[in-house]
Formats: sequence, structure tokens, C-alpha cells
Amino acid sequence: MRRFLLYVHTGRAAALQAALSVLEELRLRGVRGVIMQQQSQEILALGPDLAPPRLQSFLTSGAVDIIDADAAPGDIELGIVLGGDGTILRALEAVRDVDVPVHGVNLGHVGFLAESEVEDLSITVARLLDGDYEIEERSTLEITVLDADDEPVSHHWALNEASLEKADRQRMINVAIEIDGRPVSSFGCDGVLMSTPTGSTAYAFSAGGPVVWPEVDAIVLVPLAAHALFARPLVLGRSSVVAVEMTLDNREEGELTLDGRRTESIRAGMRIEARLSPNSVTLARLAPTPFADRLVEKFQLPVVGWRGRGPRTR
Repeated sequence: MRRFLLYVHTGRAAALQAALSVLEELRLRGVRGVIMQQQSQEILALGPDLAPPRLQSFLTSGAVDIIDADAAPGDIELGIVLGGDGTILRALEAVRDVDVPVHGVNLGHVGFLAESEVEDLSITVARLLDGDYEIEERSTLEITVLDADDEPVSHHWALNEASLEKADRQRMINVAIEIDGRPVSSFGCDGVLMSTPTGSTAYAFSAGGPVVWPEVDAIVLVPLAAHALFARPLVLGRSSVVAVEMTLDNREEGELTLDGRRTESIRAGMRIEARLSPNSVTLARLAPTPFADRLVEKFQLPVVGWRGRGPRTR
């Protein structure tokens, strides 16, 4: 039997109602719905006043597969995510190791990962069930944290960005930047971002970094409020390795944050290395919308006066 994972923003009534609609459509088409155990527990804990009783009945009657593992099994065909970009990031964490494509239905605000709108949910689900979508790959970061003796401490991954920031709001941190094994600059700052093209429209964009088209295979390095003459954002290629060192003169700790969700303390002398991972994540796209159109739509950019006639062929 075909199986579709459903990942929901359990704190939004609209997402819960949409989840019920999706599960009913899956059942009509003979497709088994799958929900993570933690999400099932969160929905059931809301009670009938906050979560649709019919949705809770799906979860308690055996009509949905409840999986208790931290990661999705490999026989899931596709994931449907109901929420904003944050919900999609959490869903991608669950399916990254088994390479399940994910389609996001937007119930957030400015989101670049979600493609569909909840108003078109019925059409969206029908097209996904019919396999009427394209796969879009997105680069991810591979992060290694090393101690002062260059011994590995931890390994992480990120779809949007890894940010090293000061833990004490009243103090700066001092960092040294290395690219491809060579020192490039050192300065005091509020922090440093290492972003993928996907993350270039998220935190890195707010910090003054460039918008990078998703198909570009690159790392974006963005200093945060740096006290330096040369502290411009840098765009690096797939083969580059970026290292950010907390120099030994730091008296306070820094904090490494991955995709705004996972954190780790970084002390003086420690080092963070970032490179593009060989493992990407996959999004299921219903339409090959030009990224320029997405920018205009999401940021409400003015295009008055444009004289163009659409895409040109050479």
C-alpha cells in the first residue's frame, strides 16, 4: 500500500483542519496516512475543543499509521507538510536520511519552502497522489565542531544556515575566518552566518546577505555587525570549506544555532567548519515557477514599468 507522511503545525487550527481534509482524501484514494507519534500525541492532547474530533478519531482508530521512530521509514512515498517554513524544516529533519520528497502547503507568512496555498488543498493533494510533480533538490550544509586541539566534538547539518553568535548580549565575540585552509580576516562581531542558497532568503537576507538562486551550488558567509573594514558577505563554491574560529581572547561563550532550532555552546579556541554536504534534501514542486516570480510574490516587490515579454529563448 502507498504511504504518505503528514507533518502538521499542531498549534494552528487551520493546519489541523487541513490535516483532516488530507487524511480523508488519502483514505478515499486507498493511500495510507502516516503521522509521527509526537505529533499524534500533541493533537490528542488538544482535546475535541481545539482539534477536530474526526481528526482525533483517525489517530485513535488505527486508520493512520503512527510511527514512533525519530526518522521516517524508507517506504514512505512523499511527505505533505501543513504549516510554514519552520514546520517544513522539522519535517525535512525527519525524512532526510531516507530521501523522501516533501511538499509544503503554506499556512505561514513569508515562506519560500512552501509552494501551495491551503485554499488549493484539494487540487494539491490530487496532483501529489497522481504523481504530477517535479523534484527539486536543495543543497545542505555539513557542519563539524572541533575543540581547541582540533578534535571533533559534534557533527550537524542545516538546510538554511549555521550561525555562530555571542551568548552574552552585552559583549562581542572575536572570530577568525578561514577559507580553504587560508586565513582571510579576523574581527569582533555579534556573530557569523554560514548559509545555503535556500537560507539566503531567511536569516542571511535579514543580515544583509545576497539572495542566491536555489540552483546555485554555494555557501554564503555573512558577518553580523562586524567591527572591521572588510566584513562583506562572501559567496563560495561547492569545493570550498569555511572555518570560523572563536579566538582564544574570548572571555564569553558563543552559541552555534542550526536552522534556528538546534544549539550548541562554543568556547574560546573552538572551531566550526562548514562545507556543502553531498546529501541534499528534495522538495516536490507542482509547477516550475521561476525563482524571480517567487521573490516578487513573497516580498511584494514593485515591478511597475517593466517592459519585458516573459522568458526569452536563445
